[in-house]
Amino acid sequence: MADMTTTEGKRSRAGFDLTPPSPEEFRRLVDDLDDEERRVLLEHGTERPFCGIFNEAKEKGTYCCRLCGLPLFKSGSKFESGTGWPSFFDPIDRAHIAFVRDTSYGMIRTEIRCARCEGHLGHVFPDGPPPTGERYCMNSVSMRFVAEGDPLPDDLGRGAPEGETLG
Repeated sequence: MADMTTTEGKRSRAGFDLTPPSPEEFRRLVDDLDDEERRVLLEHGTERPFCGIFNEAKEKGTYCCRLCGLPLFKSGSKFESGTGWPSFFDPIDRAHIAFVRDTSYGMIRTEIRCARCEGHLGHVFPDGPPPTGERYCMNSVSMRFVAEGDPLPDDLGRGAPEGETLG
């Protein structure tokens, strides 16, 4: 997995604008976060296991970045890992995830961040189910859920496909 790269002016294969929010947009997005969301998304914290609202969620829909709204995972890629955190085996588009080497706490891991706003999402491990063999271990507070058939968030006014429904 590669280190984070610049995304300015890029669109993902799924069609989403990956240009980072402007400083003003970023401040507006951050103002909408509660203390726990700030601690995890901005300070690279971790929520306690088995307490996140999405750990046992089973509804059909899309999990998006809590900070900027970029779609990250479809509910069909969610699985029960037994770790206490919501886990997924395949992102909607790999370009929506930034992979960053994390050497904190005396370990070598791969942190995952939102490729657009750089919000901390969790970590990815090579022990997931087929077909990817990856386990994206997420913090619930780093995500928001959009039920199947509801429009995706378009907090940055980027236009379609944001603000539309994903099939």
